[in-house]
This record gives sequence, structure tokens and C-alpha cells, in this order.
Amino acid sequence: MPEARKLVLAMAEPKERRRFLLGWSAWRRAHQRVAARCRAAKHAARYVLGREKSPEVAAIAPEGAKLTDEQWKRVKPILPPQRGRIGRPPNDHRIVLGGILWVARTGSSWREMPEEYGKWETAYRRHELWLGQGLWWRILQVLGEEDLPGPATKKPN
Repeated sequence: MPEARKLVLAMAEPKERRRFLLGWSAWRRAHQRVAARCRAAKHAARYVLGREKSPEVAAIAPEGAKLTDEQWKRVKPILPPQRGRIGRPPNDHRIVLGGILWVARTGSSWREMPEEYGKWETAYRRHELWLGQGLWWRILQVLGEEDLPGPATKKPN
């Protein structure tokens, strides 16, 4: 509707200005069509890529990264407290930690993390936070997985 309004108002402009406005409108609509095609292709690629995972990753069951109750009892005391009730509901440390461990144990990319562990962005951000705080290394020590391959598991200096 705003575009139609601009075109109607352009008709009342002088000839040169009207030619410019109509040309600009045509260019803008063409640009929007290209952008829409690119967005559609991007979404289609995400859909296809989300369903087709490498055979090695697909063969590893997500259950392999779930924390046992015993492991959780050992790790829970060193984790920071969950956020309070103000704002967004917090993402459970146990679920997010399971996702981080899944990525570390499988060597997969963050984007391939199963949805049952929540959003990969959340797990990645929390991993980076804990890594910066030196907490990730302590978690690996408590779990006895210091030699775990995966995302940034090097010892701190």
C-alpha cells in the first residue's frame, strides 16, 4: 500500500521528478524480487541441510552425550546458579551441557546439534562463556574427560 501511495503522489510531480520516482520504484521492486528469491533459496537449503547429516554424525545417538544422574551430581556444584524468575525462562544447565558434550564428543558442528538439547546458539554461547571463565576445563576434569576432542578443550594457560 505505501508503494501504491508513492506512485499516485509521483503522478502529481513535475515530469523529471516523476520519471525518477517511477524508475526508482521499478528498480526497488526488481531488487525485492531478487532478495525474495535469495531468501527462498536460503531457507530451502537450510531445510535440506537440516535433514541430511553426515553418516558419522547420524550414527551417533544423542543419548551418548546425556549426563547420567551421577555425572550431574558431580558437575552441578561447580556450575553458576540458574538465573532467577525475572525475564526469559532460563535454559537448563543440564540440557545445554548435554548439547555441548554432544558436540565435543562427536566432533560435529554446532549447527548439527540435536534439537533435544535446545538451540545450538545457546549451547555455543554458554560454552564460550564457560570457556572464558575457565569453567569448561573444570567441568571436563570433574567428568574425567580432559582429553576430549571437540570445541576448544585446550588447557588454560
